[in-house]
Amino acid sequence: MQRQGMGRLVVLDLARTLALLGMAAYHFTWDLQMFGLVPPGTAVSGFFFYHARTVAGSFLFLAGVSLWLAHGQGIRWGKFWQRLLRVGGAAALITVGTWFAMRDSFIFFGILHCITVSSLLGLAFLRLPALVTAVAGAALIAANLYISNPLFDQPWLWWLGMRTMGINTVDLEPLVPWFGPFLLGLATAKLFTRWGVWSWLAQFPATPSPLLNALAWPGKHSLAVYLIHQPVLIGLVWSYVQLR
Repeated sequence: MQRQGMGRLVVLDLARTLALLGMAAYHFTWDLQMFGLVPPGTAVSGFFFYHARTVAGSFLFLAGVSLWLAHGQGIRWGKFWQRLLRVGGAAALITVGTWFAMRDSFIFFGILHCITVSSLLGLAFLRLPALVTAVAGAALIAANLYISNPLFDQPWLWWLGMRTMGINTVDLEPLVPWFGPFLLGLATAKLFTRWGVWSWLAQFPATPSPLLNALAWPGKHSLAVYLIHQPVLIGLVWSYVQLR
């Protein structure tokens, strides 16, 4: 008999909203660069270099947390495959769209692709101790810093990471290191369950709040917001360029 996953937590939706805001800020900077409104390289250097990685890591961390909350007490296969098909389908849509829009730098393994594969691989860690899961996550992050091999320069292995060459794509989140933050999120969620943190967070807010509901709304619909935000931002920047 399958057990029920934990109910929706407002705190997690707020965290997703914050991650979405960070993502939108980065992509807006990228769009400004694309239209020549900021110096070339702005979006891939300095503050924005680290900002982009922090945002990507936060999405994967939260995806790991969500996997545990939904399936930590027993995998609900129907819900799991339903969500996986949604995220995987959205990833495929992005690949097809960027292939036609920017064939020389299309997205073949971006954040949604990584979340899809990480969700599958993460099932193997659901029953493992939190410490083992956390060590595996940290090891993947460390591997990206210290391990590279020409073997992974083969195009069919680019999605794994650890390559020695650069790749022309506007977004690439390979499993090494990005499966690492996912596992750290999964490990954190396990510990929070043991310590009773989720039960405490489930009581927030004590009373309904229209403001909190509004702030949590993007986080509740994070996939839809992810898919539509960039076309909207590009349209706004393009309109500004045409009108100025």
